[in-house]
This record gives sequence, C-alpha cells and structure tokens, in this order.
Amino acid sequence: MPVSETNDVKSNRLSSADYADNFSDIHPPLTPHEALVEADRCYFCYDAPCMTACPTSIDIPLFIRNIQAGNPVGAAKTIFSQNILGGMCARVCPTETLCEEVCVRETAEGKPVKIGLLQRHATDTFMEREQPHPFKRAAPTGKRIAIVGAGPAGLSCAHRLATHGHDVTIFEAREKAGGLNEYGIAAYKTTNDFAQDEVEFIAQIGGITIETGKALGRDVTLDQLAADFDAVFLGLGLPGVNALGLDGEDALGVIDAVDFIGVLRQADDLSLLEIGRRVVVIGGGMTAIDAAIQSRLLGAEEVTIAYRRGQETMNASLYEQELAQTHGVVIRHWLAPKSLHVSDGAVFAITLEKTGLDSATGKLAGTGELVTLEADQVFKAIGQTPDAGPLEGLSIELENGRIRTGADRRTSHAKIWAGGDCIAGGEDLTVVSVEDGKIAAESIHKALMA
Repeated sequence: MPVSETNDVKSNRLSSADYADNFSDIHPPLTPHEALVEADRCYFCYDAPCMTACPTSIDIPLFIRNIQAGNPVGAAKTIFSQNILGGMCARVCPTETLCEEVCVRETAEGKPVKIGLLQRHATDTFMEREQPHPFKRAAPTGKRIAIVGAGPAGLSCAHRLATHGHDVTIFEAREKAGGLNEYGIAAYKTTNDFAQDEVEFIAQIGGITIETGKALGRDVTLDQLAADFDAVFLGLGLPGVNALGLDGEDALGVIDAVDFIGVLRQADDLSLLEIGRRVVVIGGGMTAIDAAIQSRLLGAEEVTIAYRRGQETMNASLYEQELAQTHGVVIRHWLAPKSLHVSDGAVFAITLEKTGLDSATGKLAGTGELVTLEADQVFKAIGQTPDAGPLEGLSIELENGRIRTGADRRTSHAKIWAGGDCIAGGEDLTVVSVEDGKIAAESIHKALMA
C-alpha cells in the first residue's frame, strides 16, 4: 500500500495502545461461571433445530449439556468429532444466521443461547489444557493421499483421512498453512496466532505432512500428483479477485481487499501499515465488512461501503452490517462504481452511479444519477474468481470455472476429489469447507479400501 503525495495515506495514525485495543478479541471468551450460566439457558431440545442448522451437524445440545455438567473437555470432544476446526468456527462462524438463528430461545424470546461462545469455551479449554489428541490413528493402510491447499477443507480432509490410517501430504502455496483462517479473516476475530495453533493441533493425529511454498502448476502438477498418489483432494480456494473494469484501476490506492486483509493478518507491527484518511470499499460481503472495519481500526476517519443493491441482498449478515456501523462505517446501498479519479498516479476520488431495479425487467440498472466520493484508497471486495489453469490437461469437468463434483465431492476424474469454494456451489464459510473435507475424506477412504 504505497503512499502518494497527492493522497492522505500514512502509517502511525494511532498510538500503540490504540492499535492494541482496536485489534483485541472482539468477543472475549466466557469465564467458566459465565459458561455455566449460559449453558443453563439451553432447553436441550429433542431433534434440536440448532443441530440441523449446523453444516457439520455438531450435537449442540450434547456438548452444552457437558458444559453444564462441568465437563468442557468432554464437550470439546463432542465438537471435534464432527468439526476438527471447531475452535476456529466458534470464532468466525456466522452463528447468527445458522445455529443461533433457529435456537428455540431466539424464536421465543429474541435472545438465543450463545452457542458460538459456548463452543469456544469448550474447545479453548481443551486446547489450553494440552490434552492428548482426542482421536487415535488407525493402523497404517499404506495408502497415500495428496491434498492441494492447507485451508479449512484441506485440513479437515487430511485429519479425517489420517484417523483412518492413511498418509497425507498437503501442498500449500503460501508460507503458512491455514488458508482463509490464516490470511482471510479479520484480525480481531482470531487473535494470538490461533490459526497456527489449530494447524498444529490437527497435525498431532500423525500421518500428516505439510509442505508450504508449493503451488499447483508451479511446483507440482495435478497429473503428477494423480500418478504418484492413490488419491488427490483439491482445496484450492478462489485465488483471483474480480476487477472493477474501470480506467485507473492500476493506480496507487486501488487495492484488492483480500490482499489488504492478508497483509494486515501477517503484520508484526500494525502501526507500520498505511491507511488513507478517506476509504471507500466496493462490495457487500464479509470481505467488504472486514476491510472496512479494519480500515477504521487502523485510523481511517471516513470509511464508506458502497453496494450496488439493497441491504436485504448483501451477503454480509445483518449482525456484521451492524458491527460495521457501530465502528463508524457508513454503508450506502444502490451505488455502483462508475469511474476512478486519478492524479499523479494515485486515486483521489471515485464516482458511483445510483442504481435501481428496472420496472420492466426487474434487473439492476443505472439511473444516470452520479455521486462522487473523495477517497485516498478504494478497496475492491466484489468477489473472488477461480483459476482453472492448473487443471488443464485432465478430464475434470468445470461449471462456470469451478470444479464440478458429486455429492461425495468426487470429480469427473476417478482419483480426484475437491471441496471448499473452488467447487461449483461451494461457499466461502469455514464451517462449510470443513464439511466438504469430511465428506470427501470418507468417500476417498471408502474408494481406497473397497
């Protein structure tokens, strides 16, 4: 994020105490007493709707009952049996639109049981007490599986395969494992290097080797992996970022929000990060929210999210939208980027066009009315794109650039499975990726042991 003389972009906007406070844990963990009090609120429903709403089908009433009985370690084992990344999911899952949204307490009183915080209490207690790994590895099968991508899908798949006795090698393009959990989530949601602690916890099962700095298509090829291993799982994520399609998009201050979040997550000293006084974020999903809030936390004075449709169609949950607004972020709907204003190679403003739904077609259309916002930085958060390049040469069917899989996450290639947001219909939620990895692992195990 280089500084231009025409822009008010600089580092050290805040005191070191402000940086530390701004990026502290947004949801402090429950104390043991608070966890007991919250667990007492659960009705332990039969056919609990919260369990049905969980993509990984965690037995939520059972783990909460364990906490109520003073057994958080047992609660953690219940969680890990369905979601080995339960600690991270407790921090980043949109529980307000999943398990907590359908909680009977929410339906009756508008105040759900704090399932996410209870899950964190259980998993943190387990990991902080340095318990033996909750699973034992089966006898070695002699089968070797390659996994491309050490994100949530890849880690989940690797762990489940390792429990079955298979040997797993994960190839990760970046220098650290973790994927989205390490590079793509707001720093205030997962503090104290928790993503790496969780990777180490998962690897304790044994039989998992992680090779970082190994990119598909550069350091390893898919045909090579398919030939050398008994099976391959692809958890590639979405490496590309959609462009605005405007002149001046390569100017200083026009930044991919995903890259911004990744740089922030890896920063040793937040005071060295440069941020504009006036920031505009284009997009309506979680990446846009995370980029906007963290811009404010770094010291930006004016932060605006511009979204081309109405509030009801934003991918970010209402809770996350409200969180942004309580941090001083202004969210403006029905605005689409029209042009960037650049001087001396740096952006200084962006013009947006007001939009609406065409009365005849129902499709989004510009109204012709323009709004110009001053901006020292413009963050692009309008979605990520797949890269099908490394898949060329193999009979892997694609759908709109993403990998087509069956319900068992097997691709059209007999030895290759895939999961996470790189697959057609995939979602960018950690918990959904974890489930994809589990499903694929069980399918791989069944195929290899047939």
